[in-house]
Amino acid sequence: MGDMTEGFAEPEKDGRPGLQAIAAVALFAVVVGALWAQKEFVHQKDTSGEPAACSKPDDHLPARYVSGARLCKALNRPDLPVLLGTSREVAQTADGSGEWLTLAGGKKLAEPEATVTLKTYSVKLTASYDDMTVSEAAGLLTDARRTTVLGHPAVLYSSPTFSIGFDLGGGKASTGPGGTARCVLVSKQGKDDGKGTFEVALWRQDDVPPDDMALVRVAEQVLPTVPGWNGH
Repeated sequence: MGDMTEGFAEPEKDGRPGLQAIAAVALFAVVVGALWAQKEFVHQKDTSGEPAACSKPDDHLPARYVSGARLCKALNRPDLPVLLGTSREVAQTADGSGEWLTLAGGKKLAEPEATVTLKTYSVKLTASYDDMTVSEAAGLLTDARRTTVLGHPAVLYSSPTFSIGFDLGGGKASTGPGGTARCVLVSKQGKDDGKGTFEVALWRQDDVPPDDMALVRVAEQVLPTVPGWNGH
């Protein structure tokens, strides 16, 4: 059993505007600690052929913030494989969490998120409560492409991922650079007023560049179902 390995990739937190590198380190430690505590890989494979339901969320935010459970419910929709262009696949894992993100200087921001993983793709939905506008975020990114999603100001950009591999028999872990995630950051309001954003990130398990059209399709269908989205 010593050669039995498993791995996954996550977008690097410092790839998102306004978040410091220390946040990436903290997230990495949380993920690794949780995996070792559970003695199993978080992306468990469902052998029944049925789509995975959202796992019990780890929510630690006040009620005024959207919960990880609610984000998971919005993202883990039955037609997600169709939106991704992988209609024969099913969700293998689905989970959400609501945590405080601590920035340099000690400032804390609510950062609820949810992730759904299929054979080909992983998709992450995040709600942010900072005061950064989409335009300000675009100015910090080298490959930003400004666009709109359902009439809301948005920006498309790329983010590197890091990979974590586990030797389930030998008890060893390895890390390294992963592929590229494509992300779309969208204002919650119909105008770019700095009153919060939603972000959808999409990456592939085989490190092939993700499909921007699939990313936008998911965003257009999922975001109107999330509390806090203002359709006007």
